[in-house]
Amino acid sequence: MVTSSLDSTPGPGALELEELDRRHVLHPHQRGQRSQRRVMVRGQGSTVWDANGREFLDALGGGIWVAQVGHGRAELAEAASRQAGQLAQFTGFFEYGNDKSVRLAERLASLAPANLNRAFFTCGGSEGVDTAIKLARLFHHRRGQTDRNWIIARHFGYHGSTLGAGTATGIPDMQVAVGPNLPHIEKVTPPYPYRSELYGGRDATEFLLEELAQTIERIGAHNIAAMIGEPVLGGGGVIPPPADYWPRVRALLAEHGILLIADEVITAFGRTGAWFDSPTRGMQPDLIVTAKGITSGYVPLGAVLVSDEIAEAVAGGEANFFHGYTYSGHPLACAVALENLELMEKEGLLDRSLAIGERFTAGLGPAAQLPVVGDVRVVGATVGVELVVDRQTREPVSMDLALAVADEMYDRHGVLSRNYGPTLVLSPPLVFTDEETDRTTAAVVEVLRRVDLSAGRITP
Repeated sequence: MVTSSLDSTPGPGALELEELDRRHVLHPHQRGQRSQRRVMVRGQGSTVWDANGREFLDALGGGIWVAQVGHGRAELAEAASRQAGQLAQFTGFFEYGNDKSVRLAERLASLAPANLNRAFFTCGGSEGVDTAIKLARLFHHRRGQTDRNWIIARHFGYHGSTLGAGTATGIPDMQVAVGPNLPHIEKVTPPYPYRSELYGGRDATEFLLEELAQTIERIGAHNIAAMIGEPVLGGGGVIPPPADYWPRVRALLAEHGILLIADEVITAFGRTGAWFDSPTRGMQPDLIVTAKGITSGYVPLGAVLVSDEIAEAVAGGEANFFHGYTYSGHPLACAVALENLELMEKEGLLDRSLAIGERFTAGLGPAAQLPVVGDVRVVGATVGVELVVDRQTREPVSMDLALAVADEMYDRHGVLSRNYGPTLVLSPPLVFTDEETDRTTAAVVEVLRRVDLSAGRITP
């Protein structure tokens, strides 16, 4: 039974943890004006409990798109324990390796598009994007095209927060007051079918291909190393592109010798119903960046999947790939990843992702008719509900109102969701049951029915 926040009295231990958090922890994406702390202490399946003992339905997959197999899986804890007792850590630098990183690289190659047979291991997505940018630039340099150092990214794209990844990210707040940022990053308009005003009444793909062609001409194809993009815009609000977008982008890039980096940190490992989403979109990427679902978040790990041609250019023969991270190929993390992928396959979680999406679509049908809802987008087990002030003008709601909707889901219904700008996002574990899916959609509909657009608030 989920209790209302009015029924929960913080215990002494919870209050202490919350105060210690305020005093000592600097959070990613921390909003300075919000003093509330939500300290989680336990999880099982799709449920988590906070320090007050209150139960929540995790419709966010560990809060950030990661918990594919759910919380508290003994199989992953046991895999970590076994590996810790055998070989917890050893470097992957130079000629060194370990059996688990070798087996994981082999497993990933068997799941990835046919030309991506090499893996470079990282601790997460930002490191992966930085690595992919380096690989793309180095590839061209080693082939004698030393001027190819520009990267094309997209507005609304999210690629991480390190210097390189953060500059490629198409959300301006990421670059405010921390410059100078990485040079030679150019951003183009994203595919965003709901926002047709971006394209001046033209077909979205036609507009975007013309813009990309003009951008390539302006910068000079001989100066461009790669384009990076998410198959589906995640941090932008779960925005799938038109079906013809990526195949035509891929063809245009190939015509000019420009590499394509697929950022699949969110979409890979079943999130959209496939091991990798980029092949289903016709991207044919030269590099794929992964993280998050590779271990279901149990251990920090990521992998950049690299084509044979790129790997040979940057690290074959006499070449020296002078790049790396302390925990690259960490054996404990790789052991957990292997067990995680085995669990996903054994339990049919890719198919389950699609089934969750179908149930989300049905359950959110009533929400799509509400005045505050402009668009409902479902891709596998991932949802974006874009909120607007006016369905005709498509003016987005304020950040405060969007945040209030997520807060109300938390306070009233005990369901964890998140707002990405004006879009309410759901990305539950792929073990979400039908009952949990229905509870989530019912909560969304109930909260959105109480939005008073004239007052810009949620009625009691």
